[in-house]
Amino acid sequence: QVQLVESGGGLVQAGDSLRLSCAASGRTFSSYIMGWFRQAPGKEREFVAAIRWSGASRYYTDSVKGRFTISRDNAKNTVYLQIDSLKPEDTAVYYCAARIGNTWSLSKNDYDYWGQGTQVTVSS
Repeated sequence: QVQLVESGGGLVQAGDSLRLSCAASGRTFSSYIMGWFRQAPGKEREFVAAIRWSGASRYYTDSVKGRFTISRDNAKNTVYLQIDSLKPEDTAVYYCAARIGNTWSLSKNDYDYWGQGTQVTVSS
């Protein structure tokens, strides 16, 4: 059983930075894709970024390139999402997800495990 637990969200001001964490447990993650998604009120859950558990490959949706950085610490089984220059439109619940295998996917339907989410609220 895979468990993903997010943390690090909060209420911040526009221009601030946050680092979200996703602690993974329950399996060996060497052949997983780890992703971050977000869901704003009244909107669909959207892909933000992903990283392979092994190797250096990362993938970002175009709208966050340059402000969001995904990284991982294999020793801690933790994936991070650094968000800089936060904007009010970044307000959402941010979810960590795990996809079995090494094929990239932007679709939430292709991810096998999910965390409970962490709220990020950005005030203007």
